[in-house]
Amino acid sequence: MDNFSENYSSMEAPEGHVSGFVSLVGRPNVGKSTLLNAFFEKKIAIVSDKPQTTRTEIRGVLTGSDFQIVFCDTPGIHKPKTLLGTRLNDTARFTLKEIDLVLFVVEADSVIGKGDRFIAESLPTEKTVLVLNKIDKVKSGRILTQLNEASGFSFSEYFPISASTGEGVKELLGHIKTKLVPGPRYFPENMETDFSESFWVAELVREQLLHEVREELPHSIATRVTDWDWPHIRCEILVERNSQKGIVIGHKGEVLKKVGTEVRKQLKDGAFIELVVKVEKDWQKHPRSLDRFGY
Repeated sequence: MDNFSENYSSMEAPEGHVSGFVSLVGRPNVGKSTLLNAFFEKKIAIVSDKPQTTRTEIRGVLTGSDFQIVFCDTPGIHKPKTLLGTRLNDTARFTLKEIDLVLFVVEADSVIGKGDRFIAESLPTEKTVLVLNKIDKVKSGRILTQLNEASGFSFSEYFPISASTGEGVKELLGHIKTKLVPGPRYFPENMETDFSESFWVAELVREQLLHEVREELPHSIATRVTDWDWPHIRCEILVERNSQKGIVIGHKGEVLKKVGTEVRKQLKDGAFIELVVKVEKDWQKHPRSLDRFGY
């Protein structure tokens, strides 16, 4: 819990109010961010079909008249190949230290394998709920098979859901509420996330780039807003090689133009996005580069 939430939690909450911190963990690309967005019925975290889309802890604050849930969407835990990968794993594991409930997300349409088991070994069985996501992609027999396989983890509860269609999400949310304990509001009731506007814009730019560029590029792209003088927003895009710079820019700047257009659609009217592409060789391996981008 950061200083802001610690200070704010000293304020009185309504009588009978319950609250808690809930972490979403799992392998990369199992649908954690999609599930977070489904709880809010709006975009809280960027999503794509590329692994490691989430690179920092994204907190979504869901507040009702008598409850507050602080969801922590984490990077997918994986076998790291770079310093960036190591830091992503550290971020994911750090959120488990003072968490009240863990949602361990696995896929209905793929084998529960070594990666899932590796993560499961580090989770507290008594406060972990296994969430079988993407049930919309398989038949009922497959769902039963996956749940039977997952029962070997000995977690407290199991929920089959589809984060993309919403099936089972309300039931899962209702169950989470039953696990909350009497506690304060850690954040103001009108606050849905704890990250800044500039961070959000940089994430929107990265999300659109993930949709546009080739498969080999996603892990090589980082984004950050370097200047905010509304309506002008300057966002820096970092790649690792000159060849990648050309791909990100596109023929006659087509890729950047498309990215800028799609990002502007999600901002207030009048926003102007300046996208600048820079090359920093092997930035994923350098601590200073990772620090600069908040990883």
